Amino acid sequence: MRIAFIWFLIFMTLASEGAYSQYSKPCGSGNIFPDSIGREYVATPRPADSIDSARLEKKAFWRAAAETAGFNIGLWAFDRYVQKGHYAYISWNTIKENFRHGFEWDNDHLATNMFAHPYNGSIFYNAGRSNGYNFWQSELFAVAGSAMWEMFMECEYPSTNDIIATPIGGAAIGEVLYRTSDMILDDRSSGEERFGRELAAFIVNPMRGFTRLITGRAWERRATSGRRFGIPPVSVTLSLGSRLLVFHNDDNMTKGGLTGRVYIEYGDRFADHTGKPYDYFNFLLDFDVMKSQPLLSRVEIQGRLLSTKLIDKPETDLSLGMYQHFDYFDSDTISTKTPSMLMPCQVPYKFGTPASVGGGLMYHHSKCGSWNIDAYAHINAVVLGGILSDYYRYYHRNYNWGSGFSLKGGFKFDMPSRRFNVGTDARFYNLYTWNSYDSPDNMVAPDGRPLNIQGDRSNAYFLNLNVHADYRIFTRLYASFAFDWYHRCSKYPDIRVQIDNSSYLSGPVITSDQIGLKFTLTYRL
Repeated sequence: MRIAFIWFLIFMTLASEGAYSQYSKPCGSGNIFPDSIGREYVATPRPADSIDSARLEKKAFWRAAAETAGFNIGLWAFDRYVQKGHYAYISWNTIKENFRHGFEWDNDHLATNMFAHPYNGSIFYNAGRSNGYNFWQSELFAVAGSAMWEMFMECEYPSTNDIIATPIGGAAIGEVLYRTSDMILDDRSSGEERFGRELAAFIVNPMRGFTRLITGRAWERRATSGRRFGIPPVSVTLSLGSRLLVFHNDDNMTKGGLTGRVYIEYGDRFADHTGKPYDYFNFLLDFDVMKSQPLLSRVEIQGRLLSTKLIDKPETDLSLGMYQHFDYFDSDTISTKTPSMLMPCQVPYKFGTPASVGGGLMYHHSKCGSWNIDAYAHINAVVLGGILSDYYRYYHRNYNWGSGFSLKGGFKFDMPSRRFNVGTDARFYNLYTWNSYDSPDNMVAPDGRPLNIQGDRSNAYFLNLNVHADYRIFTRLYASFAFDWYHRCSKYPDIRVQIDNSSYLSGPVITSDQIGLKFTLTYRL
């Protein structure tokens, strides 16, 4: 919901820049933005001013380092003196013990490890980004900030998963927030408009807002906008309607509620030979207002790191690139059945990949404006991911950490003249847990501490298949329908479960399915 609010602020602050209507690519001619067919821009795209770019790329190391350390110290003080968290009672002895013991896998909530820590990483990342450093250099501030927290600021042992998820996931979230704040700011403005822009940018990107305050940039009026990236092509799609969950394995229940989606495309997806990270990214957020279901059901970021154009023709574009991915899927049960050893978990799925990177193709073909085809395909290495476990339960953990790979693909067929489009998207993830316990009965060390493990030894995959269709009612308003199938399958070679009084099953394979239907109104800003 925070990021949905962020993009609402963007739309409101950019509205004064002037709306940019859909650009139609004439047959047989070029196009300033080849991917503009089917997109509505929230403001007229403009290049960055060279004066602004040069000024904002001046590096200030000591200020960035002080902001990174200061944020950690401030967060620790809040945890220690306000929340009185047990983990915040640190001393020289706890610091020495952290260095002596080293890293281990922790047992925090999935949301904590998938969101809270990557968001903290985005704060560290933006300490560097707001002080002139580029994407890769700012990642080092995220690594340093995470290491400082893990080794010095907690009396719990440093976390293996946090030192991976915090800086890598933090870079994905951090760059999205940095570019978002860049679009909001305008150093030419004054008075109430200037105050509103600075406040909105501070909410979106607190570290950049803080840096502008201590440097005086927050009230410095200039002849140029002060935007590092100008105004790139940005399109925003908002959906609101109802969602039905109609199936969970053989428990044929129906549960309904409100649902919404925010989808953003930033930049030119078919730029020529670019090596500038996140000059193009897309962002998706789904939320539900439904009893027994989490508010946030899905988040996805795909940020391009580099790309080259393979085909550049009047009607056809094809691009090959490397992308960073951030994925999160969450659901709770709609089942009323009593758990059993062969179906021990009533929750159908929980899944996230805060650290993933791979290669991808993007394709577009247009037939003189009568119809368009867009398609994409990605193959990724998942450095770190988490997936629901049917058996592992310790502290806040009900999931296994793992590594593996993912496959993503989809296409959309659009007929503007018929006011209709239809498409499909597929996500497949395979995670392997490679550091597990020897036996389910030996999950805790003799001193009562949890073992340094990723969870159950397992090979698990998660699949999401989506089919969607839109029909244009008015100029930018569509009636939309979507079908989603979620399928999880987990294999546990070391688990042995009792079926009845005399028989056992070794290596159970647990599957879980859920089907969702959405009926929404969609508006393209």
